[in-house]
Amino acid sequence: MKFKKLGTTDLDVSLICLGTMTWGTQNTEKDAFEQMDYSLSEGVNFFDTAELYSVPPNSDSYGKTEVMIGNWFEKRKNREKVILASKVAGPGCGWIRGGGNNFDEEKIGKAIDGSLKRLKTDYIDLYQLHWPERSTNYFGTREYTVDSDEGTWNSFESVLEALGKFIKSGKIRYIGMSNETPYGLSKYIELSTSKKLPRMMSVQNPYNLVNRTYEIGMSEISIRERCGLLVYYPLATGALSGKYRNGQMPKKSRQALFKGWERHLNPLAMKAYEEYYKLAKENDMTMAQLAQAFVNTRPFVTSNIIGATTMEQLKENIDSVNIELSDEILNKIDVIHNNNPNPSP
Repeated sequence: MKFKKLGTTDLDVSLICLGTMTWGTQNTEKDAFEQMDYSLSEGVNFFDTAELYSVPPNSDSYGKTEVMIGNWFEKRKNREKVILASKVAGPGCGWIRGGGNNFDEEKIGKAIDGSLKRLKTDYIDLYQLHWPERSTNYFGTREYTVDSDEGTWNSFESVLEALGKFIKSGKIRYIGMSNETPYGLSKYIELSTSKKLPRMMSVQNPYNLVNRTYEIGMSEISIRERCGLLVYYPLATGALSGKYRNGQMPKKSRQALFKGWERHLNPLAMKAYEEYYKLAKENDMTMAQLAQAFVNTRPFVTSNIIGATTMEQLKENIDSVNIELSDEILNKIDVIHNNNPNPSP
């Protein structure tokens, strides 16, 4: 396993992070235990979850994933071996604290206490804002559009002040954000310096061969400010494994079971998948190996969050740390990207 520093902390996190959002919907607790046991044995010391999980999000699935992780900690008695990340949900989910603006001190406190109870732990290593309170572009929306009806939202400064109190209490150690924009990332970092407030240590955003939008504005900030990317959707919700090629729709796949990820199967994306499939085949690797190995090479990436519903998928994803892509392959990837730029943001 390879490791990188988490932001400006002294924590060494594995380049592969174990994603957990299918546990409780597509995976049983037995599956989750098997995945955690195997990942830890392979050197993965970084697990990512959220109060919202499992997905698709609803009142029934809420908190299920954290419960499974907590049960595993209780049974294995190995909490100290894992760097654990979780998230507080943003506004919009009516079953979570009333669905309002969730980042005031009281609501963050309730979220943390709920997660700690489910996770059966006294602390969370990295606590992340799952998505912004303010109206902006994320979850597949390309352009920012001004929303005159967005209402009020907690200021960046007040959010950092609130999180700082929970750091001082020992309930959380470090903080990060998710689904952020260059504006949000730069404002948080600016305020942490000028106001001597806690510093954001990471950004969890989507990034993969068919969505390299992070490179446009975010990557430079990540590198210069040491606030790296925790990649989610490295396989574009499984599409970069090739399983949806030629009109295929596996019965147990996410696209077959649930709605909400259709943007990864649009015609432009499908065209790009064919090109990446050919490139992978020419170089004796699977499409998934090519996609994961590419993500692992990026200098602004701190960790690559892999998700798997089967052990076979998990092993293939973890093994991607051992794949070295030549300059020739990387150049060919860039050619495909330039001809099919970001079809699935």
